[in-house]
Amino acid sequence: MQTTDKTAKEIFNDVMANPQRVPFGFGNKAVLVNVDPQKAYTRTDLFKTAYETDPKQLEYTNQLANGFRARGWPVVWTHVAFLDSADDAGVWGTRTDTPDSLQNIKYDSERAEFDERCEIDRSRDVIYTKRMPSAFFETPLQSLLVWHQVDTVIITGGSTSGCIRATAVESLSRGYRTIVPMECVSDKHESYHYANLTDLHLKYADVLPVAEVLAWLEGNEQ
Repeated sequence: MQTTDKTAKEIFNDVMANPQRVPFGFGNKAVLVNVDPQKAYTRTDLFKTAYETDPKQLEYTNQLANGFRARGWPVVWTHVAFLDSADDAGVWGTRTDTPDSLQNIKYDSERAEFDERCEIDRSRDVIYTKRMPSAFFETPLQSLLVWHQVDTVIITGGSTSGCIRATAVESLSRGYRTIVPMECVSDKHESYHYANLTDLHLKYADVLPVAEVLAWLEGNEQ
C-alpha cells in the first residue's frame, strides 16, 4: 500500500492532471440521473445532514437537464423517502434513530422534497423514490434506459461517497459508459468527496469538468 502526506484533494488534482487510464468516453445517447437533490441533502440552512461543494451545483444540473430535454433525452430525478413506520428502510435504518437519521426522511416531509432550485419538468422528467444507495436498486431505471436505448449515464447529486458512487458502480456493471461531472456532485467532507472522485475516475467512470459535458451536449444538437 502506498502512503502519502498529500490530502485527498491534492491526490485527486494529481490524477486529473496526469491521466492514467483511457477514458470510457461518451456514447451515442445519454440519460441524466440526478441523485437525491432533496432538501435533506441540499439545504444547508435547514438541515445538518445537508452539504455543499460547489455553490453552483444545482445551476449546472439545471443546464444539463435543459440540454437533455432539448435533445429528447431522458432526465431522471431520485429522492429518498420512507414510511412513517420506517419498515421499508431495512437494516440501513437501524444504526441511529434521531430526527436526522436516514429512516426519518418521511414521505411528504420537507426533508424528502426536492430543492426549490431544481428545475424539474414534471410533464416529462422521470421521478423515482429510492430506499437504498444506488438509483438502480429496485427502481425502474434499467427498463427506462433500455426503452430509450441509451449507452451513457451521466450522474449528478450526492453524496459522492455514497449514492453517487453506488449508482456509478452499478451503471458500469450494467454496461453503461458512466460520466460524473465534478462540479455536480457533493459530499459532507472534502476528504470523502475527493477520495471517491479519485477512485471513481480510476475505476468506474470518467470524472470530467461540467463544461466538457455541456460541450458534448451542444455537439449533439438535433
